[in-house]
Amino acid sequence: MQRILIFVFCVFFITTSAQARDTREVGAVSTAFQLVGPNHKIIVTGFEDPKIKGITCYIARPKTGGVKGGLGLAEDPSLASVSCVQTGPVSYTGKIESDEEGEDIFDEKRSLVFKSLKVNRLYDEDTGTFVYVVRTKRIIEGSPMTSVCAVTPMTWDGIAPAKPELK
Repeated sequence: MQRILIFVFCVFFITTSAQARDTREVGAVSTAFQLVGPNHKIIVTGFEDPKIKGITCYIARPKTGGVKGGLGLAEDPSLASVSCVQTGPVSYTGKIESDEEGEDIFDEKRSLVFKSLKVNRLYDEDTGTFVYVVRTKRIIEGSPMTSVCAVTPMTWDGIAPAKPELK
């Protein structure tokens, strides 16, 4: 039994630390005071689109405080918002998914096993626009609460963006 617990802990630690390399916490805004344990917060995290240099996305999501939140036992609400912006000349490091499901570009575990927060990138070929959708997903069902933003690559310092190579 002890070996199983150690194995589960190691897998959880490795998956959460692997995702943390690609993101950075921009800030946190306290939303409710907790007498014992950390306050409830809105956490803002930034990350670069992994296949599109020059586009940065920001996710805002609640983090439960209190004793359970401080120990990592509380389940955070299934709410989040996303905003992406062009931060430099756009270039592509790989082929871009063009099907209706798009491509997962961000995945964060929101509970030990069952819930995750995902950002998908879709591509609108008609307008050349990248559409980012944030959602939570559970093993059985996800939350209908989503947020969407769109980025149309523009000329940056005289460098016109190329059309992406699609899968």
